[in-house]
Amino acid sequence: MRLHLTGTVLSAGATRSGAWVEDGRVAWSQPGPADAEISGVVLPGLVDVHCHVGLGERGAVPPEVSEAQAMADRDTGVLLIRDAGSPSDTRWVDGRADLPRIIRSGRHIARPRRYIPGFAEELDDVGALPEAMARNARAGDGWVKLVADWIDRSEGAEARVRPLWPADVLADGVAAAHEAGARVTAHTFSHEAIDPLLEAGIDCIEHGTGMDADQIAEAARRGIPVTPTMIQVDNFAEFAAAGGRRYPRYAEQMLAMWERRDVQLRAFHEAGIQLLPGSDAGGTIPHGSLPDELARWVTGGIPATDVVALATWRAREYLGAGTLGEGELADLVVYDEDPRGDITVLSRPRAVVLRGVPVSSVRSG
Repeated sequence: MRLHLTGTVLSAGATRSGAWVEDGRVAWSQPGPADAEISGVVLPGLVDVHCHVGLGERGAVPPEVSEAQAMADRDTGVLLIRDAGSPSDTRWVDGRADLPRIIRSGRHIARPRRYIPGFAEELDDVGALPEAMARNARAGDGWVKLVADWIDRSEGAEARVRPLWPADVLADGVAAAHEAGARVTAHTFSHEAIDPLLEAGIDCIEHGTGMDADQIAEAARRGIPVTPTMIQVDNFAEFAAAGGRRYPRYAEQMLAMWERRDVQLRAFHEAGIQLLPGSDAGGTIPHGSLPDELARWVTGGIPATDVVALATWRAREYLGAGTLGEGELADLVVYDEDPRGDITVLSRPRAVVLRGVPVSSVRSG
């Protein structure tokens, strides 16, 4: 199919009036008569870097559920996913031209009873971490997902979110993943887990709710991005209330992070940290939630113009994906209005085009 895109095409460093799509790729000059025309504001496909296709509230889900999850993300314009840990084998998705591209991180790696049941590869022996990270590096697509901290309920009233791994073992684990050719991203809520992660050479931080000003500055200096997952962090007050009677220190910790969540988000941005868009879909967050996450960034104080760039071409560049350059794959979303003026426009795509083929309803221009 040859498509003619009329209107405004936005991408990294360029704003153009129209483009064409032929054989699934972008063309800036007209290759021939168009089979269809789509008019509107065109963006590279959205990116969700913290998404879990193949994961449900109790762990792995069957392929038909994974398919529905991927389609829910796709229909909101998410065309590239970094799957931040999943217990399901989703390699079959790679053969489906109508589903988003998935960059996998293997399974979550955690300690027994120190993460959500059914989600992670759980290591009884902390010394097994380097081998587990190397193994997941080989199983994934250039990423490994580590659970860096969690609550240990066996501590009773003193329980709070604490680091899971000794600093030296953590450093060996990150080195093993790097040697296997993968980058490492880490789930972390607590303040105490951050310094060992930075010292170990972590590549990316998920949530980062416990980071202080010095840690934020150091992450910025090292070029380490953060995925703030605001719609998940908005639940921290509920988590605190649920655990407050049995685990008062945990409740106090979670409530403090909830109360400063918008200040934290702005601190990341003002420090120059690249914010990566992530919904944390899977488990309790429904798939198709990324537009809600991005709208939440704006209400938290990040300009909509920045949010649009971060969620599209900047995230794609970070993951090594195309941004609608000449000859690149035509993974794009079309809107009736410019979301840089109203971020809620991202929740109302006019058309979704994947590998040059419309995969949602298209209204002619």
